[in-house]
Amino acid sequence: MPSPLSPPSPHSARPPRSAAPRSAASGDDLVAVLRAAGCVFAEDEAELIRTAARTPDEAAAMAERRAAGLPLEHVVGWAEFHGLRITVEPGVFVPRRRTEFLVDQALAAAPHASVVVDLCCGSGAVGAALAASLGQVELHAADIDPAAMSCARRNIAEYGGLAYQGDLFEALPAQLRGRVGILAANVPYVPTGEVPLLPAEAREHEPLTALDGGGDGLDVLRRVVAEAPRWLAPGGCLLVETSERQAPAAVEAFTRSGLAVRLARDDELYAHVVVGTRVTGDAGDAGDTGAAGVS
Repeated sequence: MPSPLSPPSPHSARPPRSAAPRSAASGDDLVAVLRAAGCVFAEDEAELIRTAARTPDEAAAMAERRAAGLPLEHVVGWAEFHGLRITVEPGVFVPRRRTEFLVDQALAAAPHASVVVDLCCGSGAVGAALAASLGQVELHAADIDPAAMSCARRNIAEYGGLAYQGDLFEALPAQLRGRVGILAANVPYVPTGEVPLLPAEAREHEPLTALDGGGDGLDVLRRVVAEAPRWLAPGGCLLVETSERQAPAAVEAFTRSGLAVRLARDDELYAHVVVGTRVTGDAGDAGDTGAAGVS
């Protein structure tokens, strides 16, 4: 989720390389509208809008919506994420490019995972990316927001994924306890007092539940970490994105839960991911672990 220390780029979508040549007049008109609105990547955005639109009138209307402040991904209806085109509907959290680092860390930590859960899934981008890379997996996604769940169902359907609406683990089937190989939880982690400092595109067009992480930004993270060991298979991993400032407290929460923890970072993406692994020992009421999600 976004952090005021590293504002999300609204330009995760990029024009396809094979886009057909545009007419100079229509292209220049779109660029002019976007540039007047202060879009830094006006040429790129205009090309993407022109390619996505079915008619010149539709392209003009899309450019006006973008100029009015709607996130580019909501305008064109999709975002590029980990090599996939992810459907993103208005009002749904836009997947950030830095979260691709969380996907990469999950694949490195559990390359043979057979059960994947995308918690706080938003559009389902993380789950879709994991399933696309892992191949045959049992994929589950959950979010509290109904608009997000509608979007996620579309994005994970190709992989046979199942989506559930509800509050964190309460949304998941009980039979997943003790079976999850990868538990990716892209929780909100912006401190409540810093939400007003976020870019207007996030503040005004994405759900507050996907942004606001409570007083210090770690309320939802602590809830997830406290319960995660009951759901992980032996060797299963929990991965959560956080900020540099919050990383020490996040690592402490993972340690208290009994997980073997490490912090991964990517300076170029300004990404920080805490990885916790259930190695051995008591996982509470995890249930039958005979059908482990890690092989």
